[in-house]
Amino acid sequence: MQRSKNARSPRQYDPNAWNVHIDGSAMPNPGPMAIGVLITAPDGSRHQLSQALQATGCNNEAELRALMAALHKLRELQADRLDIFTDSSILVEQLAQPAPRPIVRLAALFDATRTAMSMFGQVRLHWVPRHRNADADALARAAFNQTT
Repeated sequence: MQRSKNARSPRQYDPNAWNVHIDGSAMPNPGPMAIGVLITAPDGSRHQLSQALQATGCNNEAELRALMAALHKLRELQADRLDIFTDSSILVEQLAQPAPRPIVRLAALFDATRTAMSMFGQVRLHWVPRHRNADADALARAAFNQTT
């Protein structure tokens, strides 16, 4: 599994990879959570998810739940090669290290995420600045509006 922490690091374009942008929000933080996922298949077709969660938590938990929802959808779509983009540096740091210093409250969710990621042939996780993740952020924020 390859992971890059910096959006500026060189990466080779893989025309067979599914591009996945994820974002999670908690408003206030901690508070009710929502997720946004934008998946672009190698053929250019797009799938999106905008969902308010029936739970409260922090932004980091919302980000992880967005990634888990994306991985579940990608299994349904029979994707195998993934380029995942997130603006959560904590998510990338926790998933990029073989034995990271655990965030105790989220340790089980990080473990479940690692297990889910291992079911794909290739997963490359990339940190991107927030402005380059605007579509996923908009989907997460829109989910809050759908519940009011």
